[in-house]
Amino acid sequence: MSRRIYPAILILSTHNKSMKGIVLAGGSGTRLYPITKGVSKQLLPIFDKPMIYYPLSTLMDLGIREVLIISTMRDLPNIKMLLGDGSRLGMQLSYCVQEKPNGIAECFLIADDFIDEPVVLILGDNIFVLSDELSQLRHLTQSENIDKAQILLCSVKDPERFGVADCNEDGDVVRLIEKPKIPTSNLVSVGLYFYPLDVVEKTKKLMPSSRGELEITDLNNLYLKEGRLHAVQMNDKSRWLDAGTPDSLLESSVMIEQEYREHKNPVGYIEVLALRRGLINEEQFESILQKMKVGIPYREHLRSLAAISNMRD
Repeated sequence: MSRRIYPAILILSTHNKSMKGIVLAGGSGTRLYPITKGVSKQLLPIFDKPMIYYPLSTLMDLGIREVLIISTMRDLPNIKMLLGDGSRLGMQLSYCVQEKPNGIAECFLIADDFIDEPVVLILGDNIFVLSDELSQLRHLTQSENIDKAQILLCSVKDPERFGVADCNEDGDVVRLIEKPKIPTSNLVSVGLYFYPLDVVEKTKKLMPSSRGELEITDLNNLYLKEGRLHAVQMNDKSRWLDAGTPDSLLESSVMIEQEYREHKNPVGYIEVLALRRGLINEEQFESILQKMKVGIPYREHLRSLAAISNMRD
């Protein structure tokens, strides 16, 4: 297991302290074979931009500036070439290798040296379009005292394929079962997780599952047993997709194109989000555009979105 972290060169911001973020962009992308035999899943296009732009933009929209990207030895150099140190976005990006796909929860052991604040984990192939719950999640990432782990729940038609959660009236999770044969709820845990500072300590207590992995559900169940697992439920206006199959890859592209063309929602447009969140100024944004050739659709999309005065916040 590698714990080497390549730091970014960004000067620390004057913004309020927030949680740190982790993008887990590992795995071999077997569900997308043979496409992923020659290219990283995280670099496949979702509408007009690489897949990894979307989890990064979700973290940016949550007010997070320091992000560790974890991927494979093969894929990490290309991801790093794409995103760099994050300074052009007012971000601080670091990188670390996951040598083998030993489970989602392993990322906290890999990121041990990085985690000195509460942390948000997002899976690299999860696409979110958040609405009303966004302000609640932003408040969480800016909180100084975080004692409970928090998971995001989405209502789905096929909950038996996921980790199913039952919650009480206060939003605390009372039961979490991975892929139950008879689901007791249609609310499932999706790939966005919020953890207190003791997450590394908790992860070290995990034993590999029958498939040899450190399971994120097992980690969440440790918090549940202590009464420290809370849930935020996505509302009907929000959308979530796991873009890890050919069908969902296409569906994700259609969804994002609709969000852009019909709603002018800058989902995944990391440069526009950096401008909106005050991470860069208009002059810096214009400099980014000037480095793109005139006529490139992505450039025109950025300019169009930046010109809208009533963009969501």
